[in-house]
Amino acid sequence: MDWVEDENDENVDRTITNVSLGGLAFMSQTPLEVLQRVKICIPLPQQEAHLVGNVVWCEKNRKGYEVGIEFEKSRDVFRLRMIEQICHIEHYRKEVEKLEGRTLSSQEAAGEWISKYAGDFPAL
Repeated sequence: MDWVEDENDENVDRTITNVSLGGLAFMSQTPLEVLQRVKICIPLPQQEAHLVGNVVWCEKNRKGYEVGIEFEKSRDVFRLRMIEQICHIEHYRKEVEKLEGRTLSSQEAAGEWISKYAGDFPAL
């Protein structure tokens, strides 16, 4: 799962709904103010990634609020792309184990995923 931590709030579980060139969107049970600074913490298999951004929009819907974040630094956009790929690779590793019964290391899964799907992964 993905976590969002704003400077005045404790960690609350949130679900990412969209990743784009400049940021991401996620679902929240509470509204966030436009221009509010947030720290995005994404747990990964070997570490946790932290990205800092600002709320650029917040829209109420039937599940709560969808919040759009724009990252403050261009390196965070690149890091998000890498994190997105890591998430795809980990999902692939788990699917291979579930569907084929093969247990792959993260490195083996990365090699297979890259050879099968990296060409279809949208460029920046």
